[in-house]
Amino acid sequence: MSKRIDIVSLYPKDMNIYGDTGNVLTITRRLGLYGYEPCVHFVNQGDAWPEQVDMILGGGGQDTGQKKIIDDLFERADLLRGLVEDGMPMLMICGLYQLFGEYFETVDGTRLDGIGAIGAYTVGGDVRRIGNLVEHSEDFDDIIGYENHSGQTFLREGVEPLGKVGEGLGNNGEDGTEGARVHNMIGTYMHGSLLPKNPAISDFLIRTAVERRYGSFDLSAQTDEQRAELSQLDEYCAKAREVAVSRPR
Repeated sequence: MSKRIDIVSLYPKDMNIYGDTGNVLTITRRLGLYGYEPCVHFVNQGDAWPEQVDMILGGGGQDTGQKKIIDDLFERADLLRGLVEDGMPMLMICGLYQLFGEYFETVDGTRLDGIGAIGAYTVGGDVRRIGNLVEHSEDFDDIIGYENHSGQTFLREGVEPLGKVGEGLGNNGEDGTEGARVHNMIGTYMHGSLLPKNPAISDFLIRTAVERRYGSFDLSAQTDEQRAELSQLDEYCAKAREVAVSRPR
């Protein structure tokens, strides 16, 4: 019998823009091809928290979406901060990346306090940062995605960025950083979706979730057919990465 991995898709109704659902689809497909059984829990405002959670995936949203979910997010703040500190693998894109920080001050001067899981703050701006984004990470090599945000995020001293920008603007267009890492949580502005073009990050999240729950990343349940399909997906990914890098911003 396949071993089960439980995934929370956080606020998919309001924080799911520019293809972020593709991250959930990628994780579930790759888990299945590794011989595990993915189970996705869609957690929106007011929904009960699942008894078992191994990974959390959150997407981006407009300012209106952030305002809709902020009260519910704060009700879960202690839980989420505790899970970050405990090392649960998470991926937070754009709007939720901002709200996992200390605060987000919108362009109209409204301040949305974040839950403080990341030592970072965001200030809204009049200029949108839009285009293909390429950055380098020591752990994940080149990361490829698409940014579309007006907020400028600044990391506190000692907070590790996800990567250093090669092509694109990243967190703020000033210091060359993009995203943030806290334990096994990744925050980033990369849409696209991010994970279909970055299997190294997908596999980091998967391996971490599996090892935390079962103690080891066991591939004994993986079939030859699954292994072949996974290899084919990685070939498609490599081609998609080549196309994305070649495109102008």
